[in-house]
Amino acid sequence: MSAVGISKPQYQLTVAGENALMLYFDQRIDPAISALVQQACALIKVELGEDVIDILPSYASVLVIFNPFSTDLYRVQAQLQHCLAQLQTADSHSGKVVELPVYYSEESGPDLALIARTKNISIDEVIKRHQAISYRVYAIGFAPGFAYLGEVDPLLQMPRLATPRAKVPRGAVAIADRQTAVYPAPSPGGWNLIGLCPTRMFNPQAEPVMPVAVGDEVRFMAIDKAEFLRLGGELPAQLTGAKP
Repeated sequence: MSAVGISKPQYQLTVAGENALMLYFDQRIDPAISALVQQACALIKVELGEDVIDILPSYASVLVIFNPFSTDLYRVQAQLQHCLAQLQTADSHSGKVVELPVYYSEESGPDLALIARTKNISIDEVIKRHQAISYRVYAIGFAPGFAYLGEVDPLLQMPRLATPRAKVPRGAVAIADRQTAVYPAPSPGGWNLIGLCPTRMFNPQAEPVMPVAVGDEVRFMAIDKAEFLRLGGELPAQLTGAKP
């Protein structure tokens, strides 16, 4: 582990390939660590300039992919060490706040009843608790626009389904363990579905292509079926709940 200074954050920098380096912070889900990841990405982007091909942040790490035709591993290592020396303890609320509408119902969220029954609370309580928290965007992955949001109310934490669904609809709002997310496109999935969001989480024709970025805060707000449809939401032809 390399120290950035007595009072500065700590990190580890490792080689991840011929033209890639991985930056690790303390391996835990924590808003302060996520804020350091966000700060590091901004510093690296400025420091490497056109030599960088991509910067991929996650919960507590950053993958840096550089152009081997314009620079080399040793130069990039030195540049990263230089810019990381500028890291400061970050404000964990430095991103924007994004509100996402959700049509919560047994029609749009077939696992609502399962969660309520498992936790011995009402469906209304599940919906209330899911909306009550502001969620941090910790990472984007699995599919373009799939934002991993945390952390959900401890009472709502649910394991992934034993048998994943073959197809989860676009906009499905779901819970798995300590996280919640919105499926950006139809795909297989094993998370517990509690509603549908009409907002497109990934649109290559839009600018920006995603409404959220790592470090942002997301709040969900309940809407009714009529509003969901008015905002462009689509109800799937068939969406069945998980078996208890």
